[in-house]
Amino acid sequence: MTLSVCIPMYNESDAVEGCAAELLRKMRSFSGGTGNSFEIIFCDDGSTDDCRAKAERIAADNPEVRVIGYKDNRGKGSAVREAVSSSLGDAVLYTDCDLAYGADIIGDAVKRIADADGRFRADAVIGSRNLTKDGYNGYGLFRKLASKAYIKALSVIGGFSLTDSQCGFKIFKTESAKKIFSLCECDGFAFDYEVILIANKLGMKIEEMPVRIINHRESTVHMAKDSVTMLKDVIKIKKRVKKLTLQSGGR
Repeated sequence: MTLSVCIPMYNESDAVEGCAAELLRKMRSFSGGTGNSFEIIFCDDGSTDDCRAKAERIAADNPEVRVIGYKDNRGKGSAVREAVSSSLGDAVLYTDCDLAYGADIIGDAVKRIADADGRFRADAVIGSRNLTKDGYNGYGLFRKLASKAYIKALSVIGGFSLTDSQCGFKIFKTESAKKIFSLCECDGFAFDYEVILIANKLGMKIEEMPVRIINHRESTVHMAKDSVTMLKDVIKIKKRVKKLTLQSGGR
């Protein structure tokens, strides 16, 4: 199996080198002697710092690393969409540049989505902080409550039935991911909800796996402003996806 690891980045100068080093270590261990291979795709979302230049220097010395992106800042959803579209692996995973959930979890995610012979068990496996008691380790009380309130709002307003939409760790069968993301339009933080809603519309099999925060840093989400924007996006996404005429079946 070939695994594509997608990293959206915006002004990640402080994190990109450590992220690349840890992923290369983990992924080389994952592929060593197994016949598996990998690629790491950094997608720059119009950063104004030097994180893209740093990533490109890493890519120059490591053929497993690619750097793509664009000049204007569009949002995390756009960066993930571009990276998934560019991916070449059999499975594609995305996580944040700070590796909030660590790199060791990647092996577990691969085993959950496919067996040792590369046969896929699901179209997607998504991380959930609500399946383990320490899933929100390092979160302040307000941020934890805000996250849980948003998920509750999704279930009431958006018809969301899983336990965590916003966890930034998800892995897909690439064929399924490309179908999903080709239909996505949301550039903002609500894109995770859009991805899951479209996957459900396509009749794809989604499983959840417990995750917990390993590396904690302050969120770039502005709770008051971004929460309102995200909920507005949720309503738009729900209406748009409901109108889509799609061929069901992901596997």
